[in-house]
Amino acid sequence: MSRSNPRVLNTLERAGGFASAQEVYRLMQREGESIGLTTVYRALQSLVNDKIVDVLRRDDGEAIYRLCGGAHHHHLVCKGCGDTVEIEGGSVEKWATGIAQEHGFRDVGHTAEIFGLCAKC
Repeated sequence: MSRSNPRVLNTLERAGGFASAQEVYRLMQREGESIGLTTVYRALQSLVNDKIVDVLRRDDGEAIYRLCGGAHHHHLVCKGCGDTVEIEGGSVEKWATGIAQEHGFRDVGHTAEIFGLCAKC
């Protein structure tokens, strides 16, 4: 693990919820951390690859990150305030497996994010 990964991970944890690389970078700068934006992006990608951090795409295409729970899950994401809820996806799992088999694919993975407005928004 890179020396910057724990620093980025700690900052992401303090941010709470999802944060973009730019937001993590700005928070680290405010806290006096000496780190470049490219290093933040690299650390976040490494944490995603190690399945420590989840990554989603906002409607505008920007990647947002947050600490990952242990089990495979999906998300309900509020387009208004950004609140996120982890959900089980039993029927999504069955559908993805069936579609993959139907088209001769194996060793498949997937992500599913459902966007809408929460009750507060």
